[in-house]
Amino acid sequence: MVDLNVDEWTQEEYLRNKRVLEAEGVKVLLIDTILNPISGTETLTYSPPLLRSEPAGSVFVFYCDSGKSSKERLKEFRAKFPDHVCISLRGGRGYWRKNLRV
Repeated sequence: MVDLNVDEWTQEEYLRNKRVLEAEGVKVLLIDTILNPISGTETLTYSPPLLRSEPAGSVFVFYCDSGKSSKERLKEFRAKFPDHVCISLRGGRGYWRKNLRV
């Protein structure tokens, strides 16, 4: 069971929860808010019109360089996307380990 009532996921939680949720038919997207994609993983550039078209219940995991700004903006993201789950990536792009696998 994945807890979606949290503000942050670590990279390991993101990878593990993405696998579980997608097996249940829930879309999980890693959202780039700084126009700097993370190499080695699929990211989507922050675009409200595009994100609103994603299925209700989809999980958006937002990241910035350090994880600080994306966490501070969670209230804004949740207001913009009330039909989706919004979470921040702890540590942001700076803590992403491209060789980490779960």
